[in-house]
Amino acid sequence: MFTKHRGEFYLVMGAIVFSFNGVISTIVLDHISPFRLAQVRSVCAFLILGAITFAVDRNSLRATKKQLPVLAVYGVIGFAVVQAGYFLGIQRGVPLSLVLLIEFTAPIWIVLWIKYVRKAFVPRSMWLAIGLSLLGLFLLAQVWQGLTFDALGLFGAFISALALTTYFLLGKKFGTTRSSQSLTVWGLGMAALAWSIAMPLWQFPFEVFTIEMDLKGIFAGSTLPGWALLLWIVVMGTIIPYLFVISGLRLLSESTASVIGMSEPVLAGIFAWIWLEQGWNAIQLFGAVIVLAGIYIADRARSVPA
Repeated sequence: MFTKHRGEFYLVMGAIVFSFNGVISTIVLDHISPFRLAQVRSVCAFLILGAITFAVDRNSLRATKKQLPVLAVYGVIGFAVVQAGYFLGIQRGVPLSLVLLIEFTAPIWIVLWIKYVRKAFVPRSMWLAIGLSLLGLFLLAQVWQGLTFDALGLFGAFISALALTTYFLLGKKFGTTRSSQSLTVWGLGMAALAWSIAMPLWQFPFEVFTIEMDLKGIFAGSTLPGWALLLWIVVMGTIIPYLFVISGLRLLSESTASVIGMSEPVLAGIFAWIWLEQGWNAIQLFGAVIVLAGIYIADRARSVPA
């Protein structure tokens, strides 16, 4: 059973770890800018995973001259731009719920690419799965409440959706020729390089590592040093989930993988409810059920990649 559904297991585990990391990131973002947080994630995760991979299997890191430009695009867009667009939307005052909804339109763009660019077969049930999942996210996010239509913020969210689309498409392409670990190292490395050029490391606010940060919610009053929470974000919120997702992409189609990724907002809401005591109403619960139904249909569809 595990062998048969290993791809789904990897993707769900990736979504779980990514979602829990959202709670930890909420705590840290009170003390550091979103873009600096994205930078420290990429740079530190690259250094740690890169060193391990180089020591254990350095041959897997080799790349041809022909592969380098594509790997650069994969890392900068699939790792750095996804986070940059997401954080830009939040910074410009667009509600997190709306940013997530726009970002998770990625499955639509993936299916359109597969059908009209690759000219490959897409089951009708996949369209139903995407529609249900987006409807569920719409209800879960309740985007009709207090929207702020900042043009630049919405543009950032839309860019994040297209970057996420690129991440799934290129991740699937490389997943057949490279190991999950080496592909993650390349992605993080290119993202780290891009962030370091955009924001010089010598200007980094290093005092964030020694700040005692309140854990909020049910742990309000308890604190941990910044370095401990940042270490969690780097290892458990970046390295581990990316390895899970890329491993899943090696076994499933891009469209199926991206729809399963829609479970992330649902899981993030569950963790926020437990830790930060952010409750759900009946509409949100119904939306979560619809998202899960869409994911189930998508997994059954298994569109055939070209």
